[in-house]
Amino acid sequence: MSDTQQPIEGGCCATEQYLSESELRDDVTLLSATANDTRYEALRLIAASDDGICVCELAPSLGVSQSAVSHALSRLHTDGLVTRRKEGRWRYYETTEPAETLLNALDTIRQTSHE
Repeated sequence: MSDTQQPIEGGCCATEQYLSESELRDDVTLLSATANDTRYEALRLIAASDDGICVCELAPSLGVSQSAVSHALSRLHTDGLVTRRKEGRWRYYETTEPAETLLNALDTIRQTSHE
């Protein structure tokens, strides 16, 4: 057992946890970043865009204020799900590879649950 793996106590036998505390924390952070309707829908809209999307384009689609969209995007950026670039006075957002992987996994789960 590595330094980061801890046996799980209780039950009939001890089992080994295969994720480190850091990996567990990272997973929970990633999942919690998408556990809000505004953030999740924004992430989906960004992923559907061809060359990034601006806050000004997201607010009307999400039905929330530009401030709420900016807050959601800040969280998605902090947690590594979107990148941003500045063009003039506007910021454009694009999904990262981890975000694409997560969204694809959710699509696959949804498809298999409907079969």
